[in-house]
This record gives sequence, C-alpha cells and structure tokens, in this order.
Amino acid sequence: MASFTCVHPLLLLLCSVLLFPTTTTSSESNKVTVDVYYETLCPDSEDFIVKELIKLFESGLISIVDLKLYPYGNAKLGSNKTIYCQHGPSECLLNTVEACAIEIWPALNDHFPFIYCIESLVYEHKYPQWESCYEKLGLDSKPIAECYSSGLGKELELQYAAETSALQPPHQYVPWVVVDGLPIYEDYENFLTYVCNAYNGTAALKACSKLSLNTIPKASTKSTLSVGCNEGKMPALFGRIRSTLTSWMRQMNMAIWI
Repeated sequence: MASFTCVHPLLLLLCSVLLFPTTTTSSESNKVTVDVYYETLCPDSEDFIVKELIKLFESGLISIVDLKLYPYGNAKLGSNKTIYCQHGPSECLLNTVEACAIEIWPALNDHFPFIYCIESLVYEHKYPQWESCYEKLGLDSKPIAECYSSGLGKELELQYAAETSALQPPHQYVPWVVVDGLPIYEDYENFLTYVCNAYNGTAALKACSKLSLNTIPKASTKSTLSVGCNEGKMPALFGRIRSTLTSWMRQMNMAIWI
C-alpha cells in the first residue's frame, strides 16, 4: 500500500476524501462500474479527470463506484510491438508511468491521487514537472522507475492496448467513459447522472438526489469529429472550444449539438 502525505493545496480535498472516507457503505455487488479509457496528454482527457471525474470524490459517490482507469487511448501498435502515442513520446511516457502506478498501488486511494496530480499538471501545461508529484504526495519514486525501466510498464501498456481494442462498440475518441458496460458517448461530462441511474443499492445518496435523474439524453451511436481526442483528426484546441460551448449550451437548456 502506498503511503502519501498531501503537501500541496491542489490535492488537499482529494486526500481528505480518500484518507477519511464517508461512512456510506455498499456491497461490492451493488457498485456501479465506471471504466475510463483515456490518454494522458489529450486535452479532453485531462480536463475530464481534473474537472469532472474528481466529482466522484467530492460528492461521496465513489462509495458506490468501482472505478478503473485505462491510460492508453488512441495509441497505435507498430512493428515489434512498438507503441506510437497520439501526442508523441511524452504521452507514451506518462501513459506508462500511470499504468505502473495502477499496477504498483492497485488500491484506488493509492494510485488515483498520483494520477490526479499528474493530470493537474497537464491541465496547467506543466506536465514536464510530473515527477514533482512524488514529493507532493510523499511517495517513493523507485517502484515507478523500476516498473518503467524493467519493461513491465511496456507490458502493462500492451495489455491496455488489447483491452481498448476489444471494446464493443469500439471507442471513437477519448475520454471514452463506460458505465456498467455501456458507453455514454459524448455525454461523459454528465457521467454522474448515469452512475446514479445505474445504482440499485440501498444506500441513501444525497448527491444523487441533487441531480436531474430523468434528463439523460439518448447517447449518440455515431462518431463525430468534434468530440474528445479522436485519432488525431481534430485539433485539440477546437475540441476544447466545443466542449466549453456544449457545457454553456446545457446550462442554457439548449438541446443543440454543434
């Protein structure tokens, strides 16, 4: 088990939730599975993790969720199992580092703060400083370094490649969010509502009562070129502009897709 100390203001809230969880309990059989397929340097992926996925912890809904992260995204396999990442070698490095974190610290409350810290730096355009997360969280860097240098990280990424390729229906962009086995397509920013609707346990959830649980739009089954990071066909900046506009339009109760 990882042992970390939160010494950075950005991580205080997350650490308080993970170190001192709510008293709400639920059996494993009643938990809602949430699978997030992403890549570390995709603007929409880091935006989702930093601004949306964190709401699982802020709301307490993490108590009813089995969350799994798959840091591979739109990478491609070349000859001799060479991995080519959509946003270049730096993304391959960070994908592998985060895969190693999940492997070395399998408990969510151990690996998620580290991944959140890295993606926060990506969000702030400071990802070359990712190693500062060891100090911020009081973590030992050696296990990650050994995982990466030994080739274990590469094997983990190949495993994620196989799991991502096996998705049915196939992923169209990242982040690709799957709730209880069903993708929610471009409505991933509304994923908490899907979680609440999928939950069939008995725990009283104040967070769910605050959501409009009957307003989920029918998810599109068609790929669009203006959602997430999709195979490099869309400039990242345009994707972020569209995401911002879509969020504003939802607030204005406008059911229009750009």
